[in-house]
Amino acid sequence: MRGIWLGGRDGCRRLLWVGEKRRVKTLLGFFRWFGPERSAELRFICTDMWRPYLTVIAKKASRAIHVLDRFHIMAKMNKALDEVRAQESRALAAKGYEPVLKRTRWLLLKRPENLTEKQEPKLAELLRYNLRSVRAYLLKEDFQFFWDYISPYWAGQFLDRWCTRTMRSKIEPMKKMARTLRAHRPLLLNWFRAKGAVSAATVEGFNCKAKLTLRKSYGFRTYNAMEIALYHALGALPEPKFTHKFC
Repeated sequence: MRGIWLGGRDGCRRLLWVGEKRRVKTLLGFFRWFGPERSAELRFICTDMWRPYLTVIAKKASRAIHVLDRFHIMAKMNKALDEVRAQESRALAAKGYEPVLKRTRWLLLKRPENLTEKQEPKLAELLRYNLRSVRAYLLKEDFQFFWDYISPYWAGQFLDRWCTRTMRSKIEPMKKMARTLRAHRPLLLNWFRAKGAVSAATVEGFNCKAKLTLRKSYGFRTYNAMEIALYHALGALPEPKFTHKFC
């Protein structure tokens, strides 16, 4: 199931369209339904890095500024970091070294400001070790400065330096992440060209509400029933007028 969220000039954000299965045909079906005239008026589009999204949107909504979702980029970065940690933890255990990486997953994946009082000193102690996991963590946290830039030009300069440094790190999962970012450089810099018009928090908020709607239902017998439930919960549909107000 794929959902299309729309934010209009009136500030209303809603679920606009739902499609079954994550396929190219599904997204093409949305643009056929939406029509070429309305597609040409789209100003911003926010997606993850799924290749069919990039291909179809470039063809059907070329005038829109296509922004890559910050949440999915950092989730991919965390996945690479967690892969480094898991590999190194197994390697240390196989060699009989002290299990310094045991129970450190959330120490490395959390943002520093979200650590608990008990986790802060544990992370500080872990960062004293010259481990691949620690170097990967520092690269991940350094990349967070990318989102603080205002100018696409200087953000691009930072991105290029970060990718070069990461490619020299000899940490393969992080190098793979750097190659991915390089391949999507123009779309990454669209984040700054959008000038804050697209919020990753809004997109994730809708996704959470959609998951909650599905959980509350305890399952659906048909896809059509699920689609109707999502439109009612997230579609901002017009409500009938009542003669009385309920406080």
